[in-house]
Amino acid sequence: MLAVDLGTSNVKAAVVDRHGTLLGTGSGSIETIHGPDGGAEQDAERVWQTVLDAADQALASLSNRGEVRGIACASQYSSIVPVDRDGLPTANMVVWMDQRGAPARLTELPGGRGMKPNLYQLGRWVQIHGIPPLDSGADSLAHMRWLKLARPDAYERTAKFLEPMDYVAMRLSGRPVTNRCSSFLMLLTDNRRSNPAYHSSLLKWSGIDSEKLPEIVPVDEALGPVLPEVAERLGLARDTLVFPAINDTQAGGVGAAAFAGDHAGISIGTTGVCVTHVDFKKTDILNSLVSMPSPIGGGYFVMAEAGIGGGALDYFLERLVFAQDGFGDHRLADRFSALDRAVAPIQPGSDGVLFLPWLTGSVTPAEDGKVRGGFLNLSLQTTREHLGRAVLEGVAFNLRWVQGRVARFAKRDISRVRFYGGGALSSLWAQIFADILQLPVEQLREPEYAASRGLALLGFHHLGELSLEEMQARVPVAATHAPRPELAARYDAMFAQFVRAFRKNRSVFRGLNVGSES
Repeated sequence: MLAVDLGTSNVKAAVVDRHGTLLGTGSGSIETIHGPDGGAEQDAERVWQTVLDAADQALASLSNRGEVRGIACASQYSSIVPVDRDGLPTANMVVWMDQRGAPARLTELPGGRGMKPNLYQLGRWVQIHGIPPLDSGADSLAHMRWLKLARPDAYERTAKFLEPMDYVAMRLSGRPVTNRCSSFLMLLTDNRRSNPAYHSSLLKWSGIDSEKLPEIVPVDEALGPVLPEVAERLGLARDTLVFPAINDTQAGGVGAAAFAGDHAGISIGTTGVCVTHVDFKKTDILNSLVSMPSPIGGGYFVMAEAGIGGGALDYFLERLVFAQDGFGDHRLADRFSALDRAVAPIQPGSDGVLFLPWLTGSVTPAEDGKVRGGFLNLSLQTTREHLGRAVLEGVAFNLRWVQGRVARFAKRDISRVRFYGGGALSSLWAQIFADILQLPVEQLREPEYAASRGLALLGFHHLGELSLEEMQARVPVAATHAPRPELAARYDAMFAQFVRAFRKNRSVFRGLNVGSES
């Protein structure tokens, strides 16, 4: 199975066999174009070419590419690609972090009156779908509305709006469609049903023409064979199947086998995510939690986005430690090995230094676009090594906060955590998570390809070649990190101050960030 995992800053491709073994991998970088008005876009055609190049790299390990049975795709979500009748982009992809579609900003554009829902509409949106239009504009509907009002020329030429994973599946299969999983952040489906359809009231309030929305197809039935020109480009058989796409949280949940059992998955990529399964539709507005459709059995995954995760560590290393700026050129190729060496001698707790990780605002369990990051409790004895460990601990404290609310939402205790994503390459970080969560942490093998493995196993399941039990058995654990009881009291005390620091400094951040997007 060829699995494609399209992230915000890169794309990963992997060839995976029925046992969950990676046979070949490939990757490529993707550039985001940031505008002064809060815009964030990507060249969708260049994204597609990068996907093809990464797939070609992954397939190069095979002696016979014709053995590939199918292609499965996942991507970051809450982004939109407008395409014409030929499937070509009519404008750049509008990425999830784009703020121009915030309802308050849409009302300032010609034709934007009524784009900010009233209380009745908000309540119905939650009841029908699960999520109302977000004040931040970080949902797919907001991007579609912005294109309609700010780019009417592109809107007029657009035949369909597609999430990135559906865009890739369309370029592979020729079918511009969506499904119960990939359409979720369009906010227009009735998720009270196991086979969701667009809801007439939500469509009316959205202002989007219904004919520009993709057909909703079953998530467990192949879209058809790969297009001949794609088969030729990648050296695949003409009958290679393309499966419906899902988002990367759902794919990671499958890759961590979080669709069953009493454990949760925690992913640390650019952002942090906690995922587990539930069998009910529910929205917890106060804690920014919602159940979203699962690609397995008509169930649901808990959607718990923690905001910035590994991106906080990237910021610390690239901007503060190994930076190239007016102070000099301190760049280092192998930044992460240097981090492990520097942080290893520092005692748990970082000598009382706390890192607040909300560099782009907080999400679950207290959404606030105006809070920001920082270090607390520095002294003359604080070193960069202390700061490095504090960053790792701060991200873990934030996920502890999220994980506790997820357990309450799911109405069960979490027995252990499966750790995946690029951050899970660090055994040190896995142990920090175990100590802070006071739960066993299972560090997955090849954790950066957990979503790809999940996609491939799901593809074999759709073909009838793997049962759910066999899928669970094929999730490989590289190491299990047991929590150290002697650190529980120390980390409990620090966690309490971490939450207190958020609450007490919230008004300070709001005062400092007057005029910024919320």
